[in-house]
Amino acid sequence: MKIYQYVRLSVLVVFSGLLLGSCEMPSGKESKPNIIYFLADDLGYGEVGVYGQKKIKTPNMDALAANGMLFTQHYTGAPVCAPARCVLMTGKHAGHAVIRGNDGMNERGDIWNYELASNDPGLEGQRPMPEQTITLGDQLQKAGYKTGIFGKWGLGAPGTEGAPNEQGFDVFYGYNCQRQAHNLYPPHLWSNTEKDTMDNELVKPHVQLDSLLDPYDPASYALFNQKDYAPERIHEQAEAFISSNSDQPFFLYYASPLPHLPLQVPQEFVDMYRDAFGDEEPYIGNQSYFPNRYPRASYAAMITYLDYQLGALVDLLKEEGIYEETIIIVSSDNGPTYLGGVDFDFFESSKPFANGYGRTKGFVHEGGIRVPMIVSWPGEIEAGSTSDHVSAFYDIMPTVCELTGAEVLEGLDGISFKNELFGKEQVQHGFLYWEFPSYKGQQAVRMGNWKGVRKNIQEGNMEVELYDLNKDTLEANNIADQYPEIVQQIEQIMKEQHEPSANDRFKMNALGDE
Repeated sequence: MKIYQYVRLSVLVVFSGLLLGSCEMPSGKESKPNIIYFLADDLGYGEVGVYGQKKIKTPNMDALAANGMLFTQHYTGAPVCAPARCVLMTGKHAGHAVIRGNDGMNERGDIWNYELASNDPGLEGQRPMPEQTITLGDQLQKAGYKTGIFGKWGLGAPGTEGAPNEQGFDVFYGYNCQRQAHNLYPPHLWSNTEKDTMDNELVKPHVQLDSLLDPYDPASYALFNQKDYAPERIHEQAEAFISSNSDQPFFLYYASPLPHLPLQVPQEFVDMYRDAFGDEEPYIGNQSYFPNRYPRASYAAMITYLDYQLGALVDLLKEEGIYEETIIIVSSDNGPTYLGGVDFDFFESSKPFANGYGRTKGFVHEGGIRVPMIVSWPGEIEAGSTSDHVSAFYDIMPTVCELTGAEVLEGLDGISFKNELFGKEQVQHGFLYWEFPSYKGQQAVRMGNWKGVRKNIQEGNMEVELYDLNKDTLEANNIADQYPEIVQQIEQIMKEQHEPSANDRFKMNALGDE
């Protein structure tokens, strides 16, 4: 990929859909559409230009929005990585999903030892989805699609029933394990069930800057910027997948590790922002993420690099003559982080929602679960349209299945928003539901403009906070005492939608789990 191409490129999730079964495409070819779902990692609602970002350049996402539909009220399935991806893949919300938190299976041993896990696949990866799980990949395989995931998985360790090749994907390349993704210059990635060795020195995520080095000298950070950049290698494999399947329908799940920390990105992208942001104080690092000489410029560069990669995919689709046959959907797995040198106030990462710890990643307030989504299908979706339809990750599976002619399973929590894409009358959710057993335990319900939030459940709290999102996007004014009947309705939804988990790590005793 050449940097001079960047201005033409766009970073979004390509989500290709069609009416039931085969249909005549805009090109006149009778075929099923391709689907590219491009998922960013920790990209905030306010970190995309078309959503109001002023400092970070995302011309390709913005261009996709100009040529497609921008969703203003789309939500992830959970405020952190693994459960959000489980909800996405299964069409079931977190009260019914099998994976409800990040579970590394500590019982296996020292799973947080990066060096040990790099050498022992038995210590890599997260709790697997069971063998009987039916995923979006499974359904599209049955419908005749070639399926591939490129990027970060997090739903089943290597060699388990939850690994991508066992869960509906013909091809996998990238990180199996979320913890291993805490280094973007890793010693290896996975190519299906085999390790692909990178030309990088093994550097543990907790390594800090040598005290003898000058923190103001960019050369001091050479250890953290090596040869094989994982997002680039992942992108190359995704492009190869498109080229090798351009004559048949395919589903590309592009699960980028960007802009998740650590702050690592090719220098030419950092240089795009150094003059604009001026000199910076270096980020000296912490026990989880690497130090960085130019933290603001690097974070902006990671998002711009992500944008660049989607643009490259769009260009490739055009070169292959299948751009009009492909729907692109771009979204993010949850809200932005508050760690590792990210200046969320400087970037207004969650604008117009509240920023920072307790309000973004890891929490069910709007900044943690409201995410961008753009859907583009040239000639089919009205260019430049905006939708305020309230939707969530668990709607993606029924929507994609309906668009492609795949079977829409019974018992899903999601509702297809196919009609919304084409300007037709759309069925609405009566409510959206979230739960998250970590960060002291949380539940949330959105019902119309009402938002109910219950926090600190693991400490026995059962009080529901109530917010009117129409008047209070910051969720600053708890008005539960003014509307007891609304609170009662939300409490009933929380009770009905919570199904006790079979996994002890996901149980919340205050909700009656045993």
